[in-house]
Amino acid sequence: MTQTHAVIECIEAGPEDADASIVLLHGLGADGHDLEGIVPHLKLPADARWRFIFPNAPERPVTINNGMRMRAWYDIDPAAGPDSGRDDIAVSTAQTAALIDREKERGVPSQRIVVGGFSQGGVIALETGLGYPSRLAGIVALSTYLHDHANVAERLSLANAEAPIFMAHGLMDPMIPVQRAAIARSTLTDLGYEIAWQEYPMGHEICMEELNALSQWLTQRLGG
Repeated sequence: MTQTHAVIECIEAGPEDADASIVLLHGLGADGHDLEGIVPHLKLPADARWRFIFPNAPERPVTINNGMRMRAWYDIDPAAGPDSGRDDIAVSTAQTAALIDREKERGVPSQRIVVGGFSQGGVIALETGLGYPSRLAGIVALSTYLHDHANVAERLSLANAEAPIFMAHGLMDPMIPVQRAAIARSTLTDLGYEIAWQEYPMGHEICMEELNALSQWLTQRLGG
């Protein structure tokens, strides 16, 4: 089923009468189907009534890829430094927050909503979850980093000051070095966040061990 909300097209999986929602954002050049495939591997509780939302990023030219148009939550321009993509990130964050708002309108309380993503999608998930004005069940950040980590404290919401965060990264990631994820973990830990940190001998990808750990973490947050 495909729906559009706040200019984001979404793929959905799960029951209409869901009592929990998980919004997962794909990485650069992928689409919602890329993460849709992980659901069967999450070993959900038998009585789980969870709705999965997989938004599709808009297509845009990406500077780091020679201006090629592809699905991207924000442009990446190495010449722009650490602030690269700031305006795009702000728009994508607002659109993702609107998806959470929609889930609340559909009857799922914010405390039963998780926002997460892989790579670029993880950047937006962190930005959205940390700043969202109502308490969320948690944030999932896979193979990603924290945008403008030095100033993140200015963008935090008190409502999610203690939101649990699941972070996982490949030790041999050639796209986003694990050191960038470690900086995010350190920054957020210093701010008082509870980080469930996982690292694996892999590249820029998702492995089964990671999905098993994520399944346990989600079940702890959302139950059945």
